[in-house]
Amino acid sequence: MQTTINPQTILKKYFGFDQFRPLQEEIIAGVVNQKDSLVLMPTGGGKSVCFQLPAIMLPHLTLVISPLIALMKDQVEALKANGIQADFLNSTMDENDQEILIQNVRNGEVKLLYLSPEKLLTLIPFIKSNIKISLIAIDEAHCISQWGHDFRPEYTKLGLLKETWPEIPIIALTATADKITRKDIVKQLSLEDPKIYVASFDRPNLSLSVRFGIKKKKKLEEIAAFIHAKKDESGIIYCLSRKSTEEMAEEMKGFGISAEFYHAGMTANERNKVQDNFINDRTKVICATIAFGMGIDKSNVRFVIHNNLPKNMEGYYQEIGRAGRDGLPSDALLYYSIGDVVMLRNFIEDSGQKELNHEKLNRMQQYAETPICRRIILLAYFGETLEHACNNCDVCKQPRKTFDGTLLAQKALSALARTNEKIGVNVLIDILRGSHRKEIIENGYNTIKTFGAGKEYSFHDWQKYILQMLNLGLIEIAYDENFNLKITSFGKELLFENKKIALVHSDDLEKFEAKKKRELNLDDTKDLEAELFDYLRGIRRGLAEKENVPAYVIFSDATLQDLSKNKPVQLSDLLKIGGMGEYKIKKYGNTFIKEIKQWLKQNDVKTPKVDTYSETFKLLQEGYGIEEISQTRQMHETTIYSHIAHLYTKNQLENLDAYINDAEYKLVKAAVKETGEKKQLTPLHTYLNEEIPFHVIRLCLAKLNKEEEEN
Repeated sequence: MQTTINPQTILKKYFGFDQFRPLQEEIIAGVVNQKDSLVLMPTGGGKSVCFQLPAIMLPHLTLVISPLIALMKDQVEALKANGIQADFLNSTMDENDQEILIQNVRNGEVKLLYLSPEKLLTLIPFIKSNIKISLIAIDEAHCISQWGHDFRPEYTKLGLLKETWPEIPIIALTATADKITRKDIVKQLSLEDPKIYVASFDRPNLSLSVRFGIKKKKKLEEIAAFIHAKKDESGIIYCLSRKSTEEMAEEMKGFGISAEFYHAGMTANERNKVQDNFINDRTKVICATIAFGMGIDKSNVRFVIHNNLPKNMEGYYQEIGRAGRDGLPSDALLYYSIGDVVMLRNFIEDSGQKELNHEKLNRMQQYAETPICRRIILLAYFGETLEHACNNCDVCKQPRKTFDGTLLAQKALSALARTNEKIGVNVLIDILRGSHRKEIIENGYNTIKTFGAGKEYSFHDWQKYILQMLNLGLIEIAYDENFNLKITSFGKELLFENKKIALVHSDDLEKFEAKKKRELNLDDTKDLEAELFDYLRGIRRGLAEKENVPAYVIFSDATLQDLSKNKPVQLSDLLKIGGMGEYKIKKYGNTFIKEIKQWLKQNDVKTPKVDTYSETFKLLQEGYGIEEISQTRQMHETTIYSHIAHLYTKNQLENLDAYINDAEYKLVKAAVKETGEKKQLTPLHTYLNEEIPFHVIRLCLAKLNKEEEEN
């Protein structure tokens, strides 16, 4: 299944990017070489490219298993907009449409086929007998694990894939999976010696903030002010209950905000309508339960607000990850109260895996109440160490006083190591404080070197310091090993390699005011770049409505910002714009160039003079063919050939070998000698019995004239 196609070329041609994101190129190489893979990459980190690009490279069909119809529809629309053959098959299609699609697949007219797990399982015998496949991609792979935050029973049957196609590589992808969930995914899918790729979970473009104990009226006013400051931007407000989504939407409408609610109690048609309005920017704010979002591939969500405390870090991370998928600055704002904690604990008591879910809620609460950088805590939960504060969260903007906590942490880590990491938080504290209670004595913990090494601190103080160590990523909780503490690689560096850390004083923690004000960005000053962005957003909206696709499928906000910043006035300039692949340049390039020129003229902004020959030359350098340049520049092919002749005459092109051959050149040269004509094409065309095209004669004359000049 080897291929000689260059992934970099495909990335530029179809996706419009010059460089891969971290790990993408390595993952793609593994997939193409038939290696099973598990990919953990944050929302907006480029997971989809890891299987979409190999699908283009590989000879046969790629099956993509996805849990939601809306998610399939979004991804297929985006692929088609990039000129990639993709489609989806689901139960909502009538039998005739399904038959047509299956025939297209059999004819090799589809490179990526999206299916739900249920649909795939019913089709396995047919696909195995009739269709060759090159790759199987399983999106949202955490759904297969009981440890995952979004377990789906239908996913558990996907182990059949490896039994059915043992020789076909499987790539499983997720944005949220802790270490236990990762192990379970590999086991459930029977992946063979998979390469596990863990990209950074850091989303530095997301600003993280938490507000505690704000009364309802004040909270609503704050949220409304925050949204008004984000003029014309899209966002999601997550609420705990169905009723509260409806109440929140009504409250927002009262503040003059375009808002709708979304929850699982609505009919499918009602939910689809709300989702469609949001995707197409007709509704700016969705007030929703966590039922909303997994199927949304909308790249220009600018904020996610949690009206209540989420029940675990995985869910919270995935939900805030729906903001800023295009990499532009976005906000994640969380409100919570003690009432939220009480309500969630009641929910947990009525659920399965109570102990695990209580612990996960503890970690969520710890994140919300932390006095240290929130991003450090968030990343540590997923096993990633951020050694420096992020400066893009509310805590970093209001830092607490710290001290050198290296020795204190080393005492705790040493005690943990001497128990072979088989204890929980309370036992560790008892060892450090020198407790003589029965469990400590029976296990011989009173004999280890660090017994009583931290007796100067109270039990309460140690709880806070160990929580900080957990949040900093020095230790982690093994949920599948009776919630015992484990020392991380970062913790080992601190213990054995003279690493230093800072901790916040326990007494300062008590003084930490959770009701701190969140600074709202109310600056609505607009410069020319912002005005052009708004103008282009309107052009994009018009195209999207005409094609009946979401606006971000045409171009992402990041691409529009790039256009607004660079203000391209010729097509070749678009090659430097992120997200501008060949297909989109041909389809939309002239429209946006024309609109940018018009806007610049209206705003009295001087534009550089366009050199039409240089424009063609740049496109030739990028590997565009004559027909492609003609279509892209909306010029006749004969005009493009005249440009090539000019470029050759001016020594910008070394030769014309790609356009004329020796036989043609000799015939034209002989005709010139016989007729004496060196400029007019028609006499030569007639003399040659109209067998040599005009553009070839033009190029031959350019070569002949240049040779005579040189001689």
